[in-house]
Amino acid sequence: MDVNFTHAELGDAEILLELMREFYEFEDLSFDESVARNALEMILSNKFFGSVWLIQQAEQTIGYAVLTLGFSLEFQGRDSFIDELYLRSDFRGQGIGKRALERLQEECSKLGVKALHLEVERKNEIAQAVYRKDGFKDHDRFLMTKWISN
Repeated sequence: MDVNFTHAELGDAEILLELMREFYEFEDLSFDESVARNALEMILSNKFFGSVWLIQQAEQTIGYAVLTLGFSLEFQGRDSFIDELYLRSDFRGQGIGKRALERLQEECSKLGVKALHLEVERKNEIAQAVYRKDGFKDHDRFLMTKWISN
């Protein structure tokens, strides 16, 4: 069955929040809807930050993907992160994730992105295998984060 990737707009916030809640639960991440809504509205209203796509099959939304934009001297210029990529469980293992990766890479090419990054949970070996098969490499580094308070 055909899969479509549609640019999300502000009017898609409710379905995206529903999918985000599912994804965060699947990954055992904390989910605060008001915080998520604010961040989602920022990226949906300003392409400077990146883009969000709804992944749809037969007019049913089955997942979403978020591509954020940045810049890196190490990676020779404009770079990008697949910030979130989620498919509902009934649609995994059908090649849809691979098609989503292809679609995101096409977008990166159009935007002049030199390097595409993603992060994956260490315990999610299935996703790691998919990403490695697509050419993603582990840098044997730790992603370290410090929250900056305003």
